[in-house]
Amino acid sequence: MKILVVEDDEFTAGALTSILDKHRYTVEVASDGQAAWGMVQAFGYDLILLDVMLPKLDGISLCQKMRTEGYQMPILLLTGRDSSHDKAIGLDAGADDYVIKPFSEEELMARIRALLRRGGPTAQPILEWGGLHLDPSTCEVSYGTQPLSLTPKEYGILELFLRNHHRVFNCGMIIEHLWSYEEAPGEDAVRTHIKGLRHKLKKAGVPTDPIETVYGIGYRLKPVESTTAETDKAAQQTLVAVAEVWNRFQKRVSEQIAVLDQAATALSQKTLVEELQQQAIREAHTLAGALGTFGFMEGSQRAREIEHLLQAEQSPKARHLHQLLNALRQEIGHGMATSRPPA
Repeated sequence: MKILVVEDDEFTAGALTSILDKHRYTVEVASDGQAAWGMVQAFGYDLILLDVMLPKLDGISLCQKMRTEGYQMPILLLTGRDSSHDKAIGLDAGADDYVIKPFSEEELMARIRALLRRGGPTAQPILEWGGLHLDPSTCEVSYGTQPLSLTPKEYGILELFLRNHHRVFNCGMIIEHLWSYEEAPGEDAVRTHIKGLRHKLKKAGVPTDPIETVYGIGYRLKPVESTTAETDKAAQQTLVAVAEVWNRFQKRVSEQIAVLDQAATALSQKTLVEELQQQAIREAHTLAGALGTFGFMEGSQRAREIEHLLQAEQSPKARHLHQLLNALRQEIGHGMATSRPPA
């Protein structure tokens, strides 16, 4: 199986390549949309892993171009924007699925496998957590051999967590995924549905509550403990491969931080021009996705906040920007000092 990775950030592309190599995929990389279009015309690919923000030809336009020209291979979008509007634009352009940056290896590989099975008898794979099974094709849920009777919203919440391993969803995000705008309830209603789901799972004999409460943030699916030496070895190999990529591209991260520092200084001196501001927004956006891939989850969040601050309609506050930048620099500096991303 051959996959084309279209990503302009070198060390994000390197991390993706390491992960895909480990899973025995043949990987080629294009760093801009025009180069990717030429490669699609010249070679055959089983799947396209496509970043949305690209130079020369953006990911949405490239996706539309491939579909217009009749290319039918699955397209998985990589996006840093978790909004219904941005997702709809990507899907309307012809993408088959999308992954929000930062993402976990487990989620990425599950989505790739699902797309590569597209059109076959297992196009909608059964979602599992321990002995818990959810079959999207029949909308049936069971634990072992015992079926569970869930309400539509309880089913939707469980499916959302099973499809998005390790992502934290607050009540607002759950409402956005499962309710229409006209039907949107209050957050207490979401908590009630989660409470009911937990009760039914416990009654069915599920020994451990699959849904973890991240206090002050939201909810996520608990990881299933690995019990095999083979799984542990594979995870360790991935960590080593990603760490090697991280070591190669620390200089690139330093350059991105320098651009953000330059923009913050210019903002303080009231000399921030549009060109520098847009460059800083691009660098912050790229960092937000890339740092999450390397395990810098707090740094990824700070980079995303910097991006949003620079995009705000009102003039950004220089002091707030410097505070976010210092927090970002501190976490990245720790990673560079240890020559590896955080565990």
